[in-house]
Amino acid sequence: MPHKHNPDGFELVRGKCNKLQGLPQELNLILANLPTGYHRDLQVLKESFMPAFEQLKDCVDVTIAMTEKLEVNKDLIKQEKYDLLFTVEEVNRLVLEGVPFRDAYKQVAQMINSGDYKPDREINHSHIGSIGNLANDRIKTAFEKEYLWFGLE
Repeated sequence: MPHKHNPDGFELVRGKCNKLQGLPQELNLILANLPTGYHRDLQVLKESFMPAFEQLKDCVDVTIAMTEKLEVNKDLIKQEKYDLLFTVEEVNRLVLEGVPFRDAYKQVAQMINSGDYKPDREINHSHIGSIGNLANDRIKTAFEKEYLWFGLE
């Protein structure tokens, strides 16, 4: 679709990864009710197991290819249409000042309705995963460790 801007690759990776999450259940069903000893039906595991490695490798390759040239538009959030995203921060600020949540919510809603709401875009979160601390170094280290484990170089 010409108006679509989201990369299809990420959607396909999400779908493939969701499909792969069903693999343990599939393997468990094949292994169910086996008596002790050798079983030829174990060869059926390969039909699901081996392609799963290729699909996972493809997902990693697509993700790498798509993220290598990914650029973040840091000024996008400055557009007026995103002003209301900061209302949660305003409610949280009031709550931290001691205003009960219900009252803080009503105050911010009144400011919006009256046209007096002005977003404070100076947010300084520091917890892991926040805008101020994305922990990209930890994510990269964990990814590289797992990627090396598969020996896909």
